[in-house]
Amino acid sequence: MLESLRDRFRQQLRRLPWLRHRRPVRMFFRRLEETNVIVHVSMLVFVPTLVALLTYLSNRLDALSFFVFPPLAAGTYALFSNPESKYASPFRFVAGLTAGALCSWAAILVAVYLVYPTAPPGAIEVDAPGAAFAVLLTGALTWALDIEEATAFAVALLGLLVDPGRQAAFVVSVFVSSSIVAVVFSVWRNYFYKQRARYLYRSTKADDRVLVPMRGENPEATAMLGARLAAAHDAGKVVLLDIASGDLAEDGDTSDGGDGTASDEARAGAATAAVAAELEALGDRIETNLDVPCQVVVVSEGPTLGETIRQTATETNCDLVAVPYETDGDTLAPFITGLMDADIDVLVHQTYDGRTEWQQVAVPVRRASDTAHAMIDFALRLVGSEGRVSVARSIEDEKQRRSADEMLANLVETANGRIETRVVNAPFGRFLHRIARTNDLVIIGSSRDRSRTSRLISPPTFEQLPDVDTDIAIVDRR
Repeated sequence: MLESLRDRFRQQLRRLPWLRHRRPVRMFFRRLEETNVIVHVSMLVFVPTLVALLTYLSNRLDALSFFVFPPLAAGTYALFSNPESKYASPFRFVAGLTAGALCSWAAILVAVYLVYPTAPPGAIEVDAPGAAFAVLLTGALTWALDIEEATAFAVALLGLLVDPGRQAAFVVSVFVSSSIVAVVFSVWRNYFYKQRARYLYRSTKADDRVLVPMRGENPEATAMLGARLAAAHDAGKVVLLDIASGDLAEDGDTSDGGDGTASDEARAGAATAAVAAELEALGDRIETNLDVPCQVVVVSEGPTLGETIRQTATETNCDLVAVPYETDGDTLAPFITGLMDADIDVLVHQTYDGRTEWQQVAVPVRRASDTAHAMIDFALRLVGSEGRVSVARSIEDEKQRRSADEMLANLVETANGRIETRVVNAPFGRFLHRIARTNDLVIIGSSRDRSRTSRLISPPTFEQLPDVDTDIAIVDRR
């Protein structure tokens, strides 16, 4: 009942004019699934907004000095640009800037009472020794208290320009302004950035209703893979699909003199019933072993195999098709490429030895993307709590190692499970064969997010699959 209501609601939404051309919106949200993009978008939103808010307050509160805004804007940018840094600490940010303001006040007091005791306070100008002393004092204090903050030095220098009689107000304005920024940053980091998988990554909420076309020599292996993906979610289900063709009703024995039509139809019906019975038995085993609902569907083949599978996925409300790997010469079978062009997620499974359990899964990634997050999520679903997932990046120059390590850290940070990261300096083909020897399954992307020129220069990874001695899964996002 709920599923039918949801389908009707989606159909009504599709009729809205602003949803008819959703590709730009969809691409925008897919880009948001990259940590680097989230960080930059957050900087563009929060840094100007906070500066505007503090400027508004400064114009209405005399105690809030505008002198603090230049270092505050730089510090705000530093916080949001690298939220996982050692220095991205709300406490360090507030304490460091306040310490810089206090040090500038101390430098002014030294100048007023020790260096120029006879000069009026308002006549004292900033000189080189005074600036050096303020910076030295700031560095020593922040180091001693372990609250080193780059913008604290800017605050210390700007504080020297404040009238000695308003130094206390300047310190208070620094503390209040930095506290506002720190609170906003802390809320953003704890309730959005660290929870971004919950809000942005569709792979954590979708691909739990899996359609498995029963094809190839080991369809049960692909069925178990799809079932394990579905079983990881409470709302999961798996649909086993058999497509009946004319082969089930070959010419029968017509020696009785009849036209054989009724006999052929009976044999075709019997064959279809036998296939359905086999699928029902497999579905019962899946439900018993994995505790996931399993449905069996037998349909007649339509104009094309790919369209028949896609239509069945729509009718059974499936959002992922797990299909056995098939080729047509040196390329993927046409029905698989047709599915990849449809508006549905596809997982192409090549089994090596009919394995139905996967405890060690490797996920080679080229860059951070929504597909990479989906592959990691699939791997964690398959291995469960006892298995191991390895997320890897192949590089060809040691200069790429630091950025590769950072990219992998951002990817695995949002996932929950036993995950290790590896960066290997080796060509991808050799690296793929190396990890294949120590893993039950290797999950790779379909490379469909690359440009046509890039795909011509460097062929898609899955073209190397026939020589890999382990199970392979190709993930293609809609």
